[in-house]
Amino acid sequence: MKTHQTDFSQGSIYRNIMEVAVPMTVAQLLNLLYNIVDRMYIGRIPEVGTLALTGVGLCFPIITLVSAFTLLFGNGGGPLCAMERGRGNEEEAEYLMGNSFLMLVLTGAVLMVAGLLFYKPVLYLFGASDATFVYAGSYIRIYLLGTLFVMISVGMNPFINSQGFGNIGMFSVLIGAVLNIVLDPLFIFVLKMGVQGAAIATILSQLASVIWVLRFLTGKKAVLRLKADRLKLSGKRVLQIMALGVSGFIMSFTNGLVQVACNATLQIYGGDIYVGVMTVLNSVRDICTLPVNGITSGASPVMSFNYGAKAYHKVKQAIWFVTGLCVSYTLLIWGVLKLFPEFFIRIFNDSPELVEKGVPALHIYFFGFCFMALQFTGQNVFVALGKSGKAVFFSLLRKAFIVVPLTLLLPKVAGLSVDGVFWAEPISNLIGGCACFITMLCTVLPELKRREQEGL
Repeated sequence: MKTHQTDFSQGSIYRNIMEVAVPMTVAQLLNLLYNIVDRMYIGRIPEVGTLALTGVGLCFPIITLVSAFTLLFGNGGGPLCAMERGRGNEEEAEYLMGNSFLMLVLTGAVLMVAGLLFYKPVLYLFGASDATFVYAGSYIRIYLLGTLFVMISVGMNPFINSQGFGNIGMFSVLIGAVLNIVLDPLFIFVLKMGVQGAAIATILSQLASVIWVLRFLTGKKAVLRLKADRLKLSGKRVLQIMALGVSGFIMSFTNGLVQVACNATLQIYGGDIYVGVMTVLNSVRDICTLPVNGITSGASPVMSFNYGAKAYHKVKQAIWFVTGLCVSYTLLIWGVLKLFPEFFIRIFNDSPELVEKGVPALHIYFFGFCFMALQFTGQNVFVALGKSGKAVFFSLLRKAFIVVPLTLLLPKVAGLSVDGVFWAEPISNLIGGCACFITMLCTVLPELKRREQEGL
């Protein structure tokens, strides 16, 4: 395929962002299809679809934990590589990429072994019942065998995008997503393997993506290559990578923590049907936040490169451009969700009971959805510019300090019951999103202005 590289040092900042953001958004859409397609097919397994969907939903916190580690080393190393490229230091950028790769492999091996040893008590802790564990256990056992494939394919993609190869990054996900869509119905329905078939389809698809990613990063077309002599662990570099990636890790990890708290609380107040509703809402949220993720992720390497190259005026332009796009989009999608809630729920399951309980839950859960854009934008700027402390704080604030306590407390307030669980999300978006974005404006913009004036 044709290889196009975006030169972050030339041309319009808006065009540079969109050249990376558009293929990255498509890539993330396709990556989301791994889980979404699984849920769509699983929810339609004859006779047991709703129960099977609930069971697989209980696996999300474990899957989210794996994703958290891909963010720790992938999204931590990617911006650092872009900054070093901006400074003209490609050798150091390759060492950073090599260290990230090694940590992804080592961590993936540990997570796989630990997961296979302890998945049963963990799933029951997360809200499984005897009825749903049958499906949850069947799915997660196989999924965990492919942990290394997930870690490498997802974790190394930011190093392709940080070099300006947005179309290659997109294609690395496209391969796996298309294969997953083809294999899912084959294994689930034709071979009658049910949820186990969905898990097998997913790990085989991720393996195909791994082969593509490694082939590119070790080939001649890459600017930064994965070389044997760069695969030397350095404590200093690993700490740099983790310091910047820890905010994304915490954000993903606390997402898993929220899922655990929600599932466990809903099991108490509403039973398996409401755990199923939350599974659907999480799926809808993943779909709706995808363009925001794509835009902010696409802007990240562009901002990092120009920050390293001391083009601070371009960084400021990027911040306002991304903010405008994300807020406009989330306002639009909030309106669409308000008007057509049943459509989004029926994508995954058309059980009358699930739809009946899911529609009012969806209206609550997505209330004030536009404030989530402020969290994503502010968080992304902190990470892109290497401000790990602030990024970590606001990751923890929204999820660990606001959502989890509210999830546990609100059901006991004024008879809210299950509605209290769903109200925790919009409240956290308002408080956490505004706090993160306002802090970013008050700290980052003055710093950029000062650096520009002083020529730092």
